[in-house]
Amino acid sequence: MENEPNTDGWLEDTRTSYDTVAVSYADQVRNLLDETPEERAVLALFAELVSSRGGGSVADVGCGPGRITAHLRELGVDAFGIDLSPRMIEVARRDHPGLRFELGSMTDLDLGDCSMGGLVAWYSLIHVPDAQIGSVFKHFHRVLQPGGSLLLSFHVGEESKLKTEGYGGHPMKVYLHRRRHSQMIGWLNDAGFTVEDHRTLTSAESPLGGILLARRQPDQARS
Repeated sequence: MENEPNTDGWLEDTRTSYDTVAVSYADQVRNLLDETPEERAVLALFAELVSSRGGGSVADVGCGPGRITAHLRELGVDAFGIDLSPRMIEVARRDHPGLRFELGSMTDLDLGDCSMGGLVAWYSLIHVPDAQIGSVFKHFHRVLQPGGSLLLSFHVGEESKLKTEGYGGHPMKVYLHRRRHSQMIGWLNDAGFTVEDHRTLTSAESPLGGILLARRQPDQARS
C-alpha cells in the first residue's frame, strides 16, 4: 500500500464529506441492490446465520442512507443503523420512516458489551486508516454476543487514494483504502474473530468487492 499522507482529522473529514454528499449519495445507491444478486445472497446468508445463532439485534455500522438496514429488516432481521454523518442519518430516517437510525462512530460504539446478535459494516471501513482498524474490530468484538456474526464488505486492492470529489460532483476529502483479504483476516484474528467465509465479487456494488463472514467464538470472552 502506498504511504498515506497525514490522515489526522480523518474522522471529521469523513463526517463533513458525507454530510455534503448525503442526498446525492442516497439517490445514486438507493436501488443498487437490485443490480447485485450476489450481494443479496450474502445478506440473506448473514440473516440466516444470525437467526440460527439465537437472533438478537443487528447494528448496521456506517449505515449511510439506510438501504442495507432496510433490506435486512425485510429479511426478518432486527436491524438498526448507526452513522457518523448527521445528514446521512436525516436522509435514512426520511427514506425509511419507522426504522431506527442513530448518530455514532465505529471508533467508539455506544453499545453495551455482548449486546448485539450481529454486526454489518458494508463498505463502511474503506475510509478508516490502517492504524485504527484494530481498535474498530475490538469494539465490534466487545459488543457482539459470543457466537455473534460479523459481515464485512470492502474494496479489494493494495492502494490508498484521496477522493476529492464524488456523488454529483460535490467536494469530498476522504481516503479510500483498498485492502487484501489476508490483511483483513489478520486484523480480525487479532481482535478475537474466526473468519468463516471470504470471497471476492465483481458487481455494480464494487468492481472488486471483498466479502468476509466472521464469528465471535463462544469460548472467547476478551473485551
